[in-house]
Parts: sequence; C-alpha cells; structure tokens
Amino acid sequence: MKKFCESYLKKLHIGNVTIESNVLMAPLAGYTNYPFRIMCRRLGAGLCFTEMVSANGLKYNDKATAKLLYTREDETPRAVQLLGSVPSAFEYACRGEYTKDYDIIDINMGCPVPNVVKNGEGCALINDLPLASKIIEACKRSGKTVTVKFRPGMNKDRVVVSEFARMCEDSGADMITVHGRTRNMMYDGEPVYEYISAAKAAVNIPVIANGGIHSEEDAVRMIENTGADGVMIARFGLEDPLIFSTLTGRQTYETKLSLILAQADMAQECYDELSAMEHTKKIASYFMKKLAGTKALKPQMHSCGSMRELRRILTLIFAETEK
Repeated sequence: MKKFCESYLKKLHIGNVTIESNVLMAPLAGYTNYPFRIMCRRLGAGLCFTEMVSANGLKYNDKATAKLLYTREDETPRAVQLLGSVPSAFEYACRGEYTKDYDIIDINMGCPVPNVVKNGEGCALINDLPLASKIIEACKRSGKTVTVKFRPGMNKDRVVVSEFARMCEDSGADMITVHGRTRNMMYDGEPVYEYISAAKAAVNIPVIANGGIHSEEDAVRMIENTGADGVMIARFGLEDPLIFSTLTGRQTYETKLSLILAQADMAQECYDELSAMEHTKKIASYFMKKLAGTKALKPQMHSCGSMRELRRILTLIFAETEK
C-alpha cells in the first residue's frame, strides 16, 4: 500500500493562507475546542476547525457561543466554522471582536441534523444557491479567507455538487470541502467518490475530501479516486488522533495515555475544573472505543469528581491497554 506521506502529502494554499499539510481535522460540535485542536496540530494536522459557532449567537453577543472561540497565540493559522442562514449575521460575525484572531472563516453548509436543516441552515443551503452565494460574499467582505463545507445534495436524486462547487468559487470561496455523502445518508454508508471528483472537476480552488476516512488506506483510496487536494478526518480523529502522525509521517512518541493526560492538563489551564473534566471525559470515551478491557472502568471515569481522581483512572485505563 502507498504511504500517504510519500505520495500525497503537500502544503496547501488557501487564499492568502498556507498550511503545512493537506490533512485537516473537521469541525465537530462539542469536541474540537482549543486543547483538542492543538493536540491534532502537534501530531501533523495542517488545520483544525472550531466546532460550529452560530453566526447569530455572535451577533447578539451570546457568551456561551463566544466561549467556543477560545484560542491562544500558539494556534496559527486559526479557522472558525460559522453556522447560520442570514448573510448580514455572517458579515457581522466575520468583522466582529470574537473572530478577530481567526484567519479563516469556514461556512457550514453540510450539517444534516434535522433541527439545523429545519432552521434553513447547514445542508438546507444546498437547496438555495442564491442565498448560499450571498452568505459567502458577505463573509468575503470581511477580508478573511473563506472556505465552505457542504454535501453533494439532499439525496441521490437531488445531487447539485458541480453547480454548488462552481457557485462557491464564483462567490469568492478560497477552498471547499465536500462530504461524500448526501444529506439523507447522514453519517452512514460508504462515501461516493464520484461526488467529490465532480466537485474537483468543476473548480480551480482546492477541494478537500471528507467522509469515511478511518485509516491510511482509506485516505490513499480517497485521493486516488477523487483527485482531491487533501483529506479531512472527522470522527476517527476523536478515536485515534495518531492518524495525523501516520498520514503526515511526523515522528511521535505519544501514546493515548500521554495524549489524554496532556488534554487534561491543557483543559485545566484553559477552563474551570468542571469544564476541563467534561472535555477530558468526552475525549477519553472516544479514545476507549474498540479498546479491549476498558468497559469496566468507564463508569468509574464518568463518576470522577476531581481532575486528580480523573487522571488516576485515566492512567489505569490507558496504561493497561499499552502493556
């Protein structure tokens, strides 16, 4: 099998931003906060996105929404994903104080969750090219680099991937990410390579392939079958972030134990203890997927009431798996 780092790894130019690798970490609600993004970047990810942030929430100065944008100087370049359906709210969010430290604005036009679609946001925008275009143009007026993440269509009978990709480029998008599943597929089933390759054929800007990448073999197959300029790892990045060092060839001596303890330390530096424990437990739960012998200790982990106790249980869980 070809090694991704030897055959397909490259720098990526996104508008006026250059990133060191074309292996990206997707925005994932509830997970891709600053500590997690920094971990993935150190393992080789070229870019990591915040979880989706409501453009309206920023417009109305919602403090919980603003908390999602916590970052530090060592994260560069920085990318924030915005969700919404009102162009003026996007423009306000892009020009506002909350996003001033972010270099890249990613527009969520792919979330398939019913409550999001019902609000005319996420995937719903692939049914309204004029509105989607106005949103991209509104973000571009801020002067920031703009990317768009979207799905090929609502179902296999309503695929608009080529025209949507061209609209994104014509409206000023600097890069697009295409999830290879239609909205009705949600997160199940094999991604359809033809959808992504159709987008690649339609535009001159970089195209990133997303969906169903759980191994180096999957990443190589994705590039070979789509011609995409890079790959975006989603939920598997939560399960095993070492995929980034595998794909980029970055040498690391990290283990799941060292990574989760570092997450605990960093989360405690950034947030209050309750928030730090919540984040660490969520990441640890993903790390434990498919690891034999961890199920019995999981209830103990979730019942921990302090970071000190949590670190002790995490050491028991992951030290056992690394013997």
